[in-house]
Formats: sequence, structure tokens, C-alpha cells
Amino acid sequence: MTQNLDRYYQIIRRPHLTEKSTNDNEARNAFHFRVPVDANKIEIREAVQALFSVEVSAVNTLRKTGKVRRRGHVAGKKPNWKKAMVTLKEGQTIDIF
Repeated sequence: MTQNLDRYYQIIRRPHLTEKSTNDNEARNAFHFRVPVDANKIEIREAVQALFSVEVSAVNTLRKTGKVRRRGHVAGKKPNWKKAMVTLKEGQTIDIF
């Protein structure tokens, strides 16, 4: 069980808090998280249910490509990342937010 919890903490890295995510939370009871690029919807659902003791009704994901940044003549690239929008069932909430 401890091994599973460690994996769940690796999947749910941190909340993604923006004005848009706050409005989404109020409108459809959805919470946004940053997750690894290789995480799938089933793993994300299991992790949220296990870590926060809630029931998930839907998981939507999107992948963002890292932006190219320059500093003088040197060009670099920010890493790619993935966001998961987790919709909870009616009456469920996560206390962190």
C-alpha cells in the first residue's frame, strides 16, 4: 500500500491554480492538477480518489508544449507538461482548495 501511495504522490504533483481553474471549480466542481506527461486518465482518477477520499466522475487532460526561451544568443526550451481537470461527483470537495 505504501508503494501505491508513493506512486499517487508522483502522479498528483501540485494543484494548478489560476483564475480560470477557480471559475471551473465553482461552475462544475472541477479541480486542476499538474501531472506527469506519461500519466493516463485511469492513473489520475485512482490517485485523486486514494489521496483525497473523494469520488471522481470525469477526468480530462491536456498537454502543453514548452515555450522556447532565449537569453542572448543561447536558445533553450521549457519542459512540456500535462494538466488534468478532475470533476468530482455532486457534493464532493477537496479541502486543499
